[in-house]
Amino acid sequence: MKALSLFSGGLDSALATKMILDQGVEVVGVYIATPFNTKHFKKSIPSVVLKLAQSLNIDLKLIILDEEYLKLVKSPRYGFGKNLNPCIDCKIMMLKSAKKLMQKLGCEFIITGEVVGQRGKSQTFSALRIIEKEASLEGRILRPLSAKLLKPTLPEIKGWVKRDNLLDLKGRSRKRQLELAMRWKIRGYLSPAGGCLLTDPSFCRRLVDLINYKDLNLEEVELLKIGRHFRLSPDYKFIVTRNIQESDTLARLRKEKDLYFKLKDEITPVGLGRGGWNQDLKILSAKILVSYSSLKKSKLDVICFFDKEKEKLEVEKEDKRKFERFKIT
Repeated sequence: MKALSLFSGGLDSALATKMILDQGVEVVGVYIATPFNTKHFKKSIPSVVLKLAQSLNIDLKLIILDEEYLKLVKSPRYGFGKNLNPCIDCKIMMLKSAKKLMQKLGCEFIITGEVVGQRGKSQTFSALRIIEKEASLEGRILRPLSAKLLKPTLPEIKGWVKRDNLLDLKGRSRKRQLELAMRWKIRGYLSPAGGCLLTDPSFCRRLVDLINYKDLNLEEVELLKIGRHFRLSPDYKFIVTRNIQESDTLARLRKEKDLYFKLKDEITPVGLGRGGWNQDLKILSAKILVSYSSLKKSKLDVICFFDKEKEKLEVEKEDKRKFERFKIT
């Protein structure tokens, strides 16, 4: 008997996988990558998730949801959670993709680490039923951590797993999960605080701005993950980095037609202007960049690069609060 486990690298998915392994079922894990579940979207499995899977001695597959996921974010059928998290639609999309892999691998059912009531949008009794139905997986989704609170699934009815060895967890508390992790010596799992960016209010304000003013695409979403963002006109946005790591990322994401700003006497911050610009917007961008400099000077030199040209701008340093009205977040 073989099962497919949705393996995020978090504690709940690791525990759910361990419980079914201990019942003698062969388990294959699958990590599903989206543009919003990692700080920098990579079409690969994070090393920490791979290491956790190896500690459980399971093979780990990869599913990538990219452009189709962006379409989902624009208009989810079942709406959003507290911010821009389309949790129900997201889970349906993930499970539909996992079902194809399940059939390809010859697995009989899918395991998830979901806990009833842990998330208000997607883990209510009614939401779990909707998700199963829409994914065409009724009876084939086993949630070991809350199974005793739910209707028996096919693997329980068929005797592939013993219902008595499953749990009845409910709510947001992770006390029992942490106790199990200690007992089973499960370590190296991802923190629940590092979850989906679509639950982050600050990130979502940037995303709303992007949707309102520009086409949503993977490159633009990656840009949302770094720096301070300023909307200077309907057609132009400016970004200022916070540290050297963000400056390196910004340089990598820079396009040929972007304005790129560097301080003559300081490595970071750097700035990037994207969209339709004029000389006034260029000067305003330089002023914003200078306001975040740590240099104690009244005037600073800014080098502005555009295409293959560069221009030196002498800019007076002003209080950054003057530019708060342009700030998206």
